[in-house]
Amino acid sequence: MNWIDLLPPLLVGAKVTAWITLASTAGGGVLAFAAGLGASSRFRGWRWLAGFYIQVFRGTSLLVQLFWLYFALPILIGLSLSPIVAGIVGLSLNIGAYGAEVVRGSLASVDSGQREAATALNLSSRQTLWRVLMPQALVEMMPPFGNLVIQNLKDSALVSLISLADLAFQAGQLRNRTLETLPILVLTLLLYFAMALVLMVTMRLLERYAWRASGRGVTH
Repeated sequence: MNWIDLLPPLLVGAKVTAWITLASTAGGGVLAFAAGLGASSRFRGWRWLAGFYIQVFRGTSLLVQLFWLYFALPILIGLSLSPIVAGIVGLSLNIGAYGAEVVRGSLASVDSGQREAATALNLSSRQTLWRVLMPQALVEMMPPFGNLVIQNLKDSALVSLISLADLAFQAGQLRNRTLETLPILVLTLLLYFAMALVLMVTMRLLERYAWRASGRGVTH
């Protein structure tokens, strides 16, 4: 079978993969900042809640989380999620838990003198966070966030196991129909690499922008 003829169904799957990767990365980013700030909070309740979320979703398999969302929730509470919703929610919760530790660690890495200076200027806790700590912490967050985004793309292949017709699912279906293996796997690999390359370039540009915005300039 001609390799070109194999490409259209794989491109359909690649669009699904790109969509769930972008949507779950956005959702995970929101969760990462919410949980990361919660883990850094002075309030014990928020710290406990954030810590519980982080430990559960970092300490369990993403595949098991997807199975729980897609197969177990209808049994437990009667809530049925479509494959794409379950996939996006599962990936968001997973990357958000890892991203929360990036946020917490980056905020903790800001020099204590910055906090003392903010206190001396009589800034409130909120002003200190958003005007002093966060701009500096963002620079430190960008490289690990870039790694998490690429990892999220690769992890998205697991959604094929809950019958979501992403790139991995389409590749498997195409192999079963055509009995072709090598060309399908090569094309699948190239499509994943192309998407990863776009994400890597985008994250590198965002990283450089964060460095310039922080006044530190670009060092690499």
